[in-house]
Amino acid sequence: MLLCRDIHFNRITQPEYDAKCFLSACGFSNIFLELKFSWIIKLMFAFSCRSAFELWGHGRTHSELRTSLLKYPSENMTPFMQRDSTYRINVYTFNKTLEFADRIKRIDAMEYLPFEGTVSLKSPQHIFCLLEDYGTDPNNIPEHPSYVYFGRWIADGQRELIRSHSVKNRHFIGNTSMDAGLSFIMANHAKVKENDLVFDPFVGTGSLLVACSHFGAYVCGTDIDYNTIHGKGKACRSSRKNQKWRGPDENIRANLRQYGTQRSYLDVMVSDASKPVWRDTVLFDAIITDPPYGIRESTRRTGSHKDITKPPDDFCGESHVPVSMAYHLSDIFTDLLNFSAHHLVKGGRLVYWLPVYRPEYCEEMIPLHPSLRMISNCEQTLSSHTSRRLITMEKIKEPEESDALAHLSDPRFSPYQGHNAFREKYFSGLNKNHQSNCCSNYNKQPKMNE
Repeated sequence: MLLCRDIHFNRITQPEYDAKCFLSACGFSNIFLELKFSWIIKLMFAFSCRSAFELWGHGRTHSELRTSLLKYPSENMTPFMQRDSTYRINVYTFNKTLEFADRIKRIDAMEYLPFEGTVSLKSPQHIFCLLEDYGTDPNNIPEHPSYVYFGRWIADGQRELIRSHSVKNRHFIGNTSMDAGLSFIMANHAKVKENDLVFDPFVGTGSLLVACSHFGAYVCGTDIDYNTIHGKGKACRSSRKNQKWRGPDENIRANLRQYGTQRSYLDVMVSDASKPVWRDTVLFDAIITDPPYGIRESTRRTGSHKDITKPPDDFCGESHVPVSMAYHLSDIFTDLLNFSAHHLVKGGRLVYWLPVYRPEYCEEMIPLHPSLRMISNCEQTLSSHTSRRLITMEKIKEPEESDALAHLSDPRFSPYQGHNAFREKYFSGLNKNHQSNCCSNYNKQPKMNE
């Protein structure tokens, strides 16, 4: 079996595949993997998977492909080549576009295969695919493919679901609403399933709740931003054109209603992540979140460095606006891991994004906790100098009193203070790149062409 995966999610696909069927795949390349059929069935629920094929032959050249196909057992081919059947052959190229005439030449060159049926371009019974891999570098495309495959199409992945859940068409969005594809991949990393209870402590406009509710999980979240939680105030820059203010029904519940998963919505509330409001017990099967980095959304928590004045005894608090102060990234991740260690069920997973300054990145920057085991650490490049790591951790034991002092005996459990300067390094590198124009190639992505 042959699996074609999406290069845009290339660095975060393997952990998603592992979460779906616990495999260690052997691969032909960065885009194509050879897998067992039982794995393919499970991987069709992976959102970084494009399509799955029954592999009939492969080679580094078309000549090698022909030799491989002629060795394929005829009894496996015959059921799909009967005289009363209809078929179509598609030509897919990765990282290169072929002219229509060249595609026809490649299809005509497959005449050595014993097709006896009738060609049907609109509604064939069987679809066969010739796939050519031209590597992943859009600036160095070879004249000839590095590898060629031929097989019978079995199924497509969940790409249509990503399109239908695109934030472009979503009812309620914000400046940092998570991309639908990444949201679904995070849910798969966390092994979210029906009847799970999933929590997002930095819920924003609820993109991660939308993804988890699709799998039948019950979802809830908190955020310190009152206007975002209640869908009030000015519309964000990402909202509909010419819209200045939030509509009367712009909220997270409306997003789930849009996709028919409102029954999975428990609630969201205004809360400070640095001051958990939950009772001290295990609650959640998964915690999935994208904390603020201080770039497009500020990192704030309630509190003040100034002396706190006690309010009068008759103060009711109706007009009280909490004072906020900086919430350093190192503290955000320390609090997040501590909260997860106390409130995840054993075996439950924490999945979150960690922003990093690439020139300084090392494994020691990843926050750790004695009760949480690292499952995967994947990179998504943001620019020449910044990226974010998708961190997946699993709870392996209940926290102990000694865990609070773990950083004294093991420096790995100490907060990494370098995270606190991410905002300054981000804009410093951005200005340098703007002046030197040296990041123009980072937005170029190879594409699959049909």
